Amino acid sequence: METTSTTLIWAILLMMKYPEIQQKVQSEIEQVMGSAQPQMEHRKHMPYTDAVIHEIQRFVDLVPIGLLATSQDFTYKSYFIPKGTSVMPLLHSALRDKKYFEKPDEFYPEHFLDSDGHFRRIEAFIPFSIGKRNCAGETLAKMELFLFFTSLLQNFTFRPAPGAELDLTPETGFTNSPKSNEICAVPRR
Repeated sequence: METTSTTLIWAILLMMKYPEIQQKVQSEIEQVMGSAQPQMEHRKHMPYTDAVIHEIQRFVDLVPIGLLATSQDFTYKSYFIPKGTSVMPLLHSALRDKKYFEKPDEFYPEHFLDSDGHFRRIEAFIPFSIGKRNCAGETLAKMELFLFFTSLLQNFTFRPAPGAELDLTPETGFTNSPKSNEICAVPRR
């Protein structure tokens, strides 16, 4: 499954799990965009929504391990690493680091907000990996996530199906994919 669409499925599931967060995002959408089509220019005026999207990526940890190869010989501390060596950074450890995330095991969008409610960047936020070999589609994925997420929440409120149990346990493989869940998309207009 493609990573952006998988992230959006996780986003819907997390909004179902945390309806108060979904409501805050919808309120911000109404204040900033109203019924206008979402545009990237809106993002800078929507710190809470931006924080929620970042927290979805951090919390879900969609691709927990990166796969890189060294482009030249180098020494790290006392270890010699020859050119062409496969290196697997454990992105999960950065995304759950207590030094950067107050509540690393909780879904907590406030991780990405300063005390004034403005969006803040966190250096340990690396869901696309880091360096020259990071995800080539990072910029496009960030745009897609913002536009699709805001459009979905502008038009629908997501709830679990009556009597359905919401299962947020990931199916682990190359990606942490969500299990199948029943979703109710209630039109907002």
